[in-house]
Amino acid sequence: MALWTCPDCRRRFGKRHQSHECAPAMDLDEYFSTGPERERPIFDAVWDQLSTLVGDDGDEVYVEPVSVGIFFKGRRTFAQLRPMTRWVALSFNLDRKLDSGRLSRKVVANGGRFAHVVNLTEPTEVDEQIRDWLTEAFFDDVR
Repeated sequence: MALWTCPDCRRRFGKRHQSHECAPAMDLDEYFSTGPERERPIFDAVWDQLSTLVGDDGDEVYVEPVSVGIFFKGRRTFAQLRPMTRWVALSFNLDRKLDSGRLSRKVVANGGRFAHVVNLTEPTEVDEQIRDWLTEAFFDDVR
């Protein structure tokens, strides 16, 4: 599936003329130059997993740093990292609802998908379970 690129901000979206805040994405160095120090190692731990994934149609994970956080996209945003005061919130969408004590917020249903959030304070928390959930979120997105 081809992604649509906004001609003004150059960001990529799964739908043509996707509603969005039309502001260009940053590059990673620019994004990390202003955030808390813990954010980059957590991003690296998440990216170590997501950068290896390729869908059946050749879809790969696209990284989009914006002012509010980092979006991970396949055909649409399936995961994101958002810096908070004491942690980094990792949110991801699945086609099923998880029931886990690791989830930090109530799971929200949206259009047949379920939004999940895990709060991370250090990169070691991106363990096998988190990596499996992120992999599942990517493949749910590109199917």
